[in-house]
Amino acid sequence: MHGWIGRILRIDLGTGKVSTEALKPELARDYIGARGLGTKYMYDEVDPMVDPLSPANKLIFASGPMTGTFAPSAGRYDVVTKGPLTGTIAASNSGGAWGPELKYAGYDMLILEGRAEKPVYLWIQDEKVEIRDAAHLWGKDVPETTEALNAETAADAKIACIGPAGENLSFIAAIMNDMQRAAGRTGVGAVMGSKNLKAVVVRGTGAVTVADKDAFLAAVAKASTMIKEHPVGGTGLRLYGTNVLVNILNSVGGLPTANFQDGHYPTADKVGGETLAANQLQRPKGCFSCIISCGRATKVTNPKYKGEGEGPEYETAWGFGPDCLIDDLDAVLKANYYCNEYGIDTISMGGTVACAMELFHRGVITLEDTEGLELDFGNAEAMVEAVRLTGLGQGFGRKLALGSYRLASLYGHPELSMTVKKQEMPAYDPRAVQGIGLNYATNNRGGCHVRGYSISPEVLGVPFKVDKDTIDGKAELVALFQNLTAALDSTGSCLFTTFGIGAPEFAELMTSLTGFAYTGESFVEAGERVWNLERLWNLKSGLTAADDTLPPRLLKEPIVTGASKGAVSRLPEMLPLYYGVRGWDADGVPTKEKLSALALA
Repeated sequence: MHGWIGRILRIDLGTGKVSTEALKPELARDYIGARGLGTKYMYDEVDPMVDPLSPANKLIFASGPMTGTFAPSAGRYDVVTKGPLTGTIAASNSGGAWGPELKYAGYDMLILEGRAEKPVYLWIQDEKVEIRDAAHLWGKDVPETTEALNAETAADAKIACIGPAGENLSFIAAIMNDMQRAAGRTGVGAVMGSKNLKAVVVRGTGAVTVADKDAFLAAVAKASTMIKEHPVGGTGLRLYGTNVLVNILNSVGGLPTANFQDGHYPTADKVGGETLAANQLQRPKGCFSCIISCGRATKVTNPKYKGEGEGPEYETAWGFGPDCLIDDLDAVLKANYYCNEYGIDTISMGGTVACAMELFHRGVITLEDTEGLELDFGNAEAMVEAVRLTGLGQGFGRKLALGSYRLASLYGHPELSMTVKKQEMPAYDPRAVQGIGLNYATNNRGGCHVRGYSISPEVLGVPFKVDKDTIDGKAELVALFQNLTAALDSTGSCLFTTFGIGAPEFAELMTSLTGFAYTGESFVEAGERVWNLERLWNLKSGLTAADDTLPPRLLKEPIVTGASKGAVSRLPEMLPLYYGVRGWDADGVPTKEKLSALALA
């Protein structure tokens, strides 16, 4: 095979059995890799009703065919499992250099089964695979773990690990790789912790072969040029990172503020990308084969929040900033550093603290509940301390570690959790931007923006401009973006390459790399196949159309100030149209005809 290595590594942590198996070419062609292929294996091998934290759940690390090649920004992999936060199929995507290293070691996917009796880590060197004792690592944070493992394995080995949050089975725990890259969403870190698996260390000496070298070179050059010449992919993200969006979303009244009570924050610019570039930014940073460099290497010298590391992304700056009524960027960065060190998803962490602040502000919880933490809106010191406690599993942090839905439910107010399918929504107010609300509600892993980023046409005007306030055409737009994203996620490419290239260019890359003939249409159809398979999994796990919704606040309470004042989400009008576009029945179930057309029947 070309593009794919053609081999899967399977390890039973309970028995210690290590085996390899061949990847079937037809599965690779139809499901591509990473998110798609991992989902196919989960669907075929795991009961969707499985307890996410039981040994019967599997944890799959999956690269894509473009992972590890010199295609632009193609260094990503997915962690596929059943997510404990949502109960949905989970595929959390991460960059860095860990994914390429897995392929160089000779594997497209790593499937982990069972549960080790005691803490262990995996040491994979090409053909040699060891399950090693990790007792000395348990309790260490991500930097400590990474440095210790590089010292006892190989200095250039790539490491994916959990921090204390994953060990404590926090529902918002992430898997971290390359120190500060995160497979963050849906609580995949807790699944790794439940298996007593501290880390996966990989070093490979192999390579990825290409079907048509000249055609692949030409396709890479064309795609790279298109991305570099794009004002967002080529310039904007390098200069200001994703955090450039703070001021853009605030200007259109779509920046969720005070736990989504409003859509505009008067001092939002204090936590924006421009402010970061002028003060804390040390340099832009990219992942493997990246030509965009949206990552931010940052440093805080303020003694109260002193530290250095990576971040924040836009969603992180928003979550610890305007959503908590905080405009202290040093505090935001410190909270981000804690999340990286302890292994926590920053979006869910920020949303959970914001929810706790509203509970505190309304008097639902008191100082007695928070164990002395004055967790009201605007208290930056309390926000940072709440994140630290969550990471360590101490004090009120033990309840925050459950995520906002379970936290708010503990106190009788689940409606104050700004979540979809129990996962915290990102930094775009669905009342101000209608399409993104439909995407949140129908997303297969709950509140998520990167699996159907309709913000691109609705706010940024890329690749074309549509009216953010209308619902006309939004069902078609959202379904198309969801399908395209499912396909490109499966290749191992970064979402931000779409600020420059689209389905036709991905088809050219895939065809020349793999030797299978893809067109723009068949590439998007592969994504639609993946989306529908994820939907089938979720239906079998007990989710229904009733879960395709938004928090009541967003459907009933208008935005109070700013450019979108008075707006509410019109989801109830869009949802039936979306089901129709999808070829699903009125209950959101894929029809036999749709499944047959996608070879899923």
